[in-house]
Amino acid sequence: MTSTEYTTLHFSQANPAGPGQAEVSTLLRSVASTIEELGPVIVADLILHNEVTADGHWPSITVYYSKSDRE
Repeated sequence: MTSTEYTTLHFSQANPAGPGQAEVSTLLRSVASTIEELGPVIVADLILHNEVTADGHWPSITVYYSKSDRE
């Protein structure tokens, strides 16, 4: 039996606090840009979190990924 090991990396991202912090579409575009900046990766999972603050909803996204050997 062979076992394969790999490393899963992650980052979390949210919009800046204040006006527009609850805009999920803005957050998704920002996360997409960050993923593009990482280069070739394999995204394993995206998790949307929602924190309720005194200023309202403040969503964030955690992305789990691994480096791709494809260029």
